[in-house]
Amino acid sequence: MALVLPFTDTTCDRVLPDVRRVLDAHGEVALPTETYYGLAVRPTDDVALRHLIELKGRPSDKPILVLIGSRDQLPQLVQSIPPAAALLMDLFWPGPLTIVFPAAPDLSALLTAGTGTIGVRYVPLPQLRHLLQHTGPLTGTSANRASEPPLDHAAAVQGALGEGLELILDGGPTPGGLPSTMVDARDRPHLVRAGVLATDVIRTALARQGYELSS
Repeated sequence: MALVLPFTDTTCDRVLPDVRRVLDAHGEVALPTETYYGLAVRPTDDVALRHLIELKGRPSDKPILVLIGSRDQLPQLVQSIPPAAALLMDLFWPGPLTIVFPAAPDLSALLTAGTGTIGVRYVPLPQLRHLLQHTGPLTGTSANRASEPPLDHAAAVQGALGEGLELILDGGPTPGGLPSTMVDARDRPHLVRAGVLATDVIRTALARQGYELSS
């Protein structure tokens, strides 16, 4: 079973050595986000990405989103920042909005599923943001098996995936509910997934700058 460590504002620095140890060994870390628990591996680690896909039973044609802890981590993941994406970043980051960008050309196809795009979220959860500032970007796909509901407690993650995980960071129950909202902000912005951040709020913000959000 996975090692479980408490993950709060006061314990964040203490868990860093264990997180780095697991990531260096191509392992997965389950951690809380602003919605549900997610599975974190380095987006540059093909060994860990393959195991992550196998662990979840995730379709290989489905891209894996990435979490960042600061905006200066974005250039290593994206080829460009379209104007609509820059607007959304300024208005809603950090927050529960995953923005789809043109992917950096050297990103693994295991991450992008060959789409040429990458979904990125600048996380609002303080302890997770702090962790990411030390580890660099990490994947944030939900900590559940494909086709099963996302999980909002560390104990549930342990029960579902613990035999295939090395480490679970227990931040207590997450809010659950809707997932992060996802918007493809390339040439013509469109809604990929409705979620926590209301679609009408995004649509209004884009319209003020002359962009139309399609569904």
